[in-house]
Amino acid sequence: MNQLSIFLFRSLLAVALSFSTVAGASAALSVGAARVDITPPADTANPPSGKYEHERLYVRAIVLDNGSARAVLIGADQSGLSEHVWALASKQIASELDCPVANILMSATHTHSGLAAGDVPGRGGFGSPNPNAPPPAIVAQIVEAVRQAKAKLQPARMGFGTGFSCLNVNRDAIDPDTHRWTQAPNLNGPSDKTVAVLKFETLNGEPVAAFIDYAMHPVNGYLAGFTSADFAGAMSRWVEQAYGEKMVAIFAQGASGDQNPLYLRAATNDIASRSGVPITGNVLTREKVEAPLRDGKVEVKPLDPKVKEALERVMDAEGVLLGEEAIRIMTSTTRMSTNPAIAADQKMITCPGRKRTDNVREGSPGTYEEGESVNIRLGVLRIGDVALAGVDAEIYSPIALRLKKESPLANTVMVTLANGRANSGYIPNDTAFGAYTFQVLGSRLKPGYAETGIVDGLLDLIQGTEH
Repeated sequence: MNQLSIFLFRSLLAVALSFSTVAGASAALSVGAARVDITPPADTANPPSGKYEHERLYVRAIVLDNGSARAVLIGADQSGLSEHVWALASKQIASELDCPVANILMSATHTHSGLAAGDVPGRGGFGSPNPNAPPPAIVAQIVEAVRQAKAKLQPARMGFGTGFSCLNVNRDAIDPDTHRWTQAPNLNGPSDKTVAVLKFETLNGEPVAAFIDYAMHPVNGYLAGFTSADFAGAMSRWVEQAYGEKMVAIFAQGASGDQNPLYLRAATNDIASRSGVPITGNVLTREKVEAPLRDGKVEVKPLDPKVKEALERVMDAEGVLLGEEAIRIMTSTTRMSTNPAIAADQKMITCPGRKRTDNVREGSPGTYEEGESVNIRLGVLRIGDVALAGVDAEIYSPIALRLKKESPLANTVMVTLANGRANSGYIPNDTAFGAYTFQVLGSRLKPGYAETGIVDGLLDLIQGTEH
């Protein structure tokens, strides 16, 4: 054998050994999923009809294991998961899965007609439990969902796809009567219509789970006085039932700080029914019917059964339509991976804060003084070529659109209300601070800092999790 032949032989051998080493390091993916019912006892004043799936609340979990790392995706039909809940649950889950806390992506669907620790039905609050009090029940429920999902781990593969839905709309608008900023459909405002779906199936194609992200506030049941998971819960149950209850579908809230359902007539009539405001059937701006009930200025009236039925049908319809788009995406997603790498990281960023000195709801500039700095938790969970970017607050849609545009990964998804709760209030994009809406006026952030801080911080985390 001449020298050239020996050189070629050794080169080919080295390449073969190299591919063998890479293949050995890439373990097969296993996935398990579970759903735990967390519906509170029925309210005798507003009992559930039993007709709609969204009347029940769940915690859902998807556990991933690729042989060298574990991670979990968690979705809860709650208005929010407080910092207290996140701290307690994440610690237990990290121990249960033997994984870093950064590998846990825990988010709330943000239903405004669900319950969180310390909540009142239909108020949509986050709850502020005493840190020294016994752990809220939701902590044990979240951990139990993770345990059940872990017990169901099986060989699987994953795929990612996107579609769109026009159910959402920008909600920062000018009132046609007062000519001031208010909450109403703004069809010309920025709005991310993307539906992103991370799907998991067995090696023979049977569905195991789906993680479905969309930016739309579940506010249909706000102030309604009855428990519901809103369209988010309806969507999850529609998808799960479409596959014969063989899989779990998590709804994850995208950047929806400025996004409402386009169709809110039924919800507005619901509020009017309880606050004694005459129902005209065509009210699009909510403040005039919402304020009396929200601010406790009127005696709360029983909800008209016909109005409640109409609202529940709208919630269900929105969930069905969004669920059908998710199913379409899942069906058309055929590029699958059996050995995705898993990597994650988290960081805190700090932005200058402000303290409000007035109480105007909307329409006029607020007045402020220097306030405490605002801490925002960012996280990235990278699964193969998909980056799930988490923020522990309610983010405006343009911030997510900017992140996706600047991200080195085409498959970048923003998940909000994730991994605790920032002390920020809403986080508008820089331009939106010129709108005198309740979200902007109530934000504890000074204008001009958070948008770039969040985008740059998440980009750093994405690059840091490169395999």
